Amino acid sequence: MEVEKLVNKTIKIAIASGKGGTGKTLIATSMFYAIQENFKNSVLVDCDAEEPNSVLFFKANLQRSVEVVQKVPVIDTDKCTFCGKCHDYCAYNAIFIIPPSRIIKVIEELCHGCGACSVACEYDAITEKDMEVGRVNVFVSNEGFNIIEARMKNGVMTPVPVIKAAHKYTVDKQVVIMDSPPGTSCPFIQTVVEADYVILVTEPTPFGLSDLKQSVNTLKTMNKNYGVIINRAGLGDKKIFDYLKSEDIDLLAEIPFDKEIAVLYSNGNIVAAHNDKIKILFANLFESILERYGNSSN
Repeated sequence: MEVEKLVNKTIKIAIASGKGGTGKTLIATSMFYAIQENFKNSVLVDCDAEEPNSVLFFKANLQRSVEVVQKVPVIDTDKCTFCGKCHDYCAYNAIFIIPPSRIIKVIEELCHGCGACSVACEYDAITEKDMEVGRVNVFVSNEGFNIIEARMKNGVMTPVPVIKAAHKYTVDKQVVIMDSPPGTSCPFIQTVVEADYVILVTEPTPFGLSDLKQSVNTLKTMNKNYGVIINRAGLGDKKIFDYLKSEDIDLLAEIPFDKEIAVLYSNGNIVAAHNDKIKILFANLFESILERYGNSSN
């Protein structure tokens, strides 16, 4: 495939899984590394804001760190009638109230900043203030690679605002590789909603298959294009292969259950930088995905 035919396209690819520990970061860092020769204007975004670690695989310098805030309510007890409507409207139990004792308190760590309590209050007793929920860190590696890290503040209930903020730093990039949070809850959805294509990473075990099915079902409801990489192939059984065949899901690649790969990764190395077969595999896979799902209008 001639790279010249592809450079005018842009694409966002999310690397995701239904469970932790399947190898998302291994694949995200390796694919990102493998495409650098032909796609300089690319970025790796670590959306696993609760425990980001992609930047640890690069010798990188922090260029910028931006605070992410969300609005949380402030209740004026002089105006409050302790009617309890704000408590009733809050879907996240972030407002604690004991009306007879005239006690009301906002539990800021539970607040999602939705503003429902402000809508509910008829007495103008609720205003809002900014609360830090995390940071977006922008790194540049010694090789010139661009890495964006979403990092949630400890104790905050949800990383979604931080992930959403991190996406804003990708608008001028030709290629965006996103290392998604595990699972299928809100952080996963906030990551993959931006993707043109989703690579689901799994392993040939009962747990791997069960969580893969949840991921597939979620992506179907979102009308997303996706395929599957099986990591640690050779481990477990063949049920996951049968599932992919029965559901007509693309098997993109198999990463063998290999000691060399495990040692490289556990020592903090980018596998594609030390294994030519892995580098070629991901470079070819990326160009194949780009040819089918690249979007020149992004």
